Amino acid sequence: MSLNGKTIAFLAAPEGTEQVELTEPWRAVRDAGGTPRLISTEPGQITAFRHLDKGDTFPVDGVVGEVSVQDFDGLVLPGGVANPDHLRTRPEAVRFVREFVESGKPVASICHAAWTLIEADVVRGRTVTSWPSVQTDLRNAGATWVDEEVVVDENGPGKLITSRGPDDLKAFCEATLDALAA
Repeated sequence: MSLNGKTIAFLAAPEGTEQVELTEPWRAVRDAGGTPRLISTEPGQITAFRHLDKGDTFPVDGVVGEVSVQDFDGLVLPGGVANPDHLRTRPEAVRFVREFVESGKPVASICHAAWTLIEADVVRGRTVTSWPSVQTDLRNAGATWVDEEVVVDENGPGKLITSRGPDDLKAFCEATLDALAA
């Protein structure tokens, strides 16, 4: 499958993104010929985490309030506990996610990133998965939560790809690439 000519946004907070949930999908997009771009709430760089320990830094390609959904062919929301907790408090990040889902373009969310989907009010009536501790929040937001490694929901605009966490990255990356290539 080829993503040649496709540009994929990866939305991440300045700190707290689970590193492997950023780097593995990023590598998958790049290896499929796509162009991944890191979008954050601040310019400069983000610091990823390896669970609770600081990880590597990554350069930001664009600030969420200064880019448009039209600039991208899909969106990936990496997890980590602090990452979506930061993003869901930033109106421009929440709006970006909501506009992405409403555009019908594929949106992929892993682990705790579902908190940002909840804040954007885009999970109602959809079947999703996430890190297990987020399941009650998703149900309260109107979603059907299932315990599966990856779920592709098309019960709304576009495809919503969700996964539980790092152990499911292989399936998450494959489903995300399939949706982006379509």
